[in-house]
Amino acid sequence: MRRLSTPVAVVLGVGGLYVGQSIISGLTFSALPSVLRDGGMALDQIGLTYLAVIPWVLKFLWAPAIERYRLPPTCPSRSRSVVLIGGLICAACLVLAGAIGPTRLVPLLGVLTIIALAAATVDIACDGHAVESLSERHHGWGNAAQVGGAYIGAAIGSGLFLILVDRFDWMLASLFMAVLLVLLGLPFVLSPAAAPAAPRTHQPSLRDALRRSTMRKGLALAALYTLTQKWALSMIGPFLIDKGLDLSALGILNGLGGLLVGFVCALVGGALVRLWGARLVLVIALVLQAGALYGLAAAAWWGNVPQVLLLGLALASSSAIMALGYVALYAHFMALSDPRQAGVDFTLLQCMDAAVSMVGGVGAGWIAQHFGYVTFFGLASFLALLAVPVGSVLSRRSNEPVPSDDNLVQDRAF
Repeated sequence: MRRLSTPVAVVLGVGGLYVGQSIISGLTFSALPSVLRDGGMALDQIGLTYLAVIPWVLKFLWAPAIERYRLPPTCPSRSRSVVLIGGLICAACLVLAGAIGPTRLVPLLGVLTIIALAAATVDIACDGHAVESLSERHHGWGNAAQVGGAYIGAAIGSGLFLILVDRFDWMLASLFMAVLLVLLGLPFVLSPAAAPAAPRTHQPSLRDALRRSTMRKGLALAALYTLTQKWALSMIGPFLIDKGLDLSALGILNGLGGLLVGFVCALVGGALVRLWGARLVLVIALVLQAGALYGLAAAAWWGNVPQVLLLGLALASSSAIMALGYVALYAHFMALSDPRQAGVDFTLLQCMDAAVSMVGGVGAGWIAQHFGYVTFFGLASFLALLAVPVGSVLSRRSNEPVPSDDNLVQDRAF
């Protein structure tokens, strides 16, 4: 039998990749809208930045091919080569994005879409490696790496990046992010790959995933949860800009505030999932998010609201509650995924998340522009409250077993 990696080594390797992916997301969907609004761009045009999420929506189409390449019958996993190529493409395109600048929105969105395509492909390999390498009792470590890494990356991409843009310029900030992205991928790329304990015989496919009722319920839950948790996020930055925050202040909020609050709440979420189960934590997060969004709607209605209260509501909605809920959601996703084709199953669930995010991101800008922040945040709060009973039903675990084979049982034995 081959020598097995330790859970710590797996979590550290994939954790670096999750941080890198979230730097890209934070830069594209949080920092860029704030920079554009600071330059006077209309909200409905800012909402178009969410078109760069299209590769994350469609990555399920090439996930089976990536999984078949990544998991040859007898050779070691090729996860590292997928990550290396995709990471270098992301870094090179970030340099190109720096040269284009934030004022030329169309070519910039084109480059950001290429970055998203490469990052989404890397994510297929990363998620598959995490699910197949960690036993279920260690899923909490993987979820902590995902969500905690996401908040660290978001703090860098939406926080530090904004500060660098404000203090220096767009080009220097983009170069710094490109170098950082390469460094974060090194632990995974340089880690050793081991051959499977037995030949792999399963052929990953979308049909295999979709024929399972648990996966179909998981897709419905992903859509519902994203609708209620993420749609409001794209307008929080522009809302705070319109309330008088400058880019540096917003960068500090997104950076230090988001990092500390999000990371701590990710750890708390992991502990609560272990104690109470993913289902109850998901429901609690929906209720809390409804309250936070209602608070933002009320703040928009009253007008003169203390800045401390605004910042607290923004941190609660975009960092604390999101971290709590998504640890539980990803734990549920891992439990649903077949370890023989984890990259396909987890990708399919994430694609539903990304699809709803994209539609909501574009629509959010249109609603906020034409009906105002009060209507926008009020509607988001109402939807979150309506989702509580439905989410409770969809997150109920069924008795349908997750398939496995002998070599995966050995691979996940630690």
